[in-house]
Amino acid sequence: MSDAALPTVAEVRAAAEAVKAALDRHLAAVESRIGDEDPAVYAAFNELAAAAEEYDELLYDRYDEVTPFEIPTPEDGAPYTGPAEPAAFSVLIRRDYAVVEPARLIAQAERVAAHDRDAELVDDGGTAGALGVLFGEYEPDEIASRYKEFGLEEGDSTLWIAALEEVAEPGDWLGSPFGQTDPQDVLHRFDVSSVFDEETDFLEDEADGEEETARPGLTPA
Repeated sequence: MSDAALPTVAEVRAAAEAVKAALDRHLAAVESRIGDEDPAVYAAFNELAAAAEEYDELLYDRYDEVTPFEIPTPEDGAPYTGPAEPAAFSVLIRRDYAVVEPARLIAQAERVAAHDRDAELVDDGGTAGALGVLFGEYEPDEIASRYKEFGLEEGDSTLWIAALEEVAEPGDWLGSPFGQTDPQDVLHRFDVSSVFDEETDFLEDEADGEEETARPGLTPA
């Protein structure tokens, strides 16, 4: 990103203040909640998620730093039926990316390959080979934090922490690493998706519509 496109310091600070305000509103909604499925709490949760994501993006663009914020999914999945005190656990992660700048992706892989004889581009130097080189050179977390440098765009991501009775024997699950997880063994799940922003926009639009409907019935002061 060029310097001209960087967010300003004021924009980053404004986003940080928005997170603080959203935290206060979320706490207030929780403290005054009515029932287990109070829509005010749900709306405050989504507002906080959207504010945190916006701040995270601006902070990264301006200062190349990230936050530890993760957005958990609502507790509406399969009920946990695993061990009460798991002796081991698995961490399963899925992150989706769109290749929006293939030339940038390939150029980054070529740069790596030029300095590492073991990193050879395959598939006629296309994106498939480039991905093999880059993920062979960098840890997935580093690619996640620098995805724009590689010509990528983030999609949805999810992280599951699944309980185990005991650690599997070496090589036991390598043939099908993601096919043996029972949703009822998932202790914690954290999802990140732009759908949270869409839900917040929908709730705001719905609230605006309700206000407009109410105005004709108001008695002038």
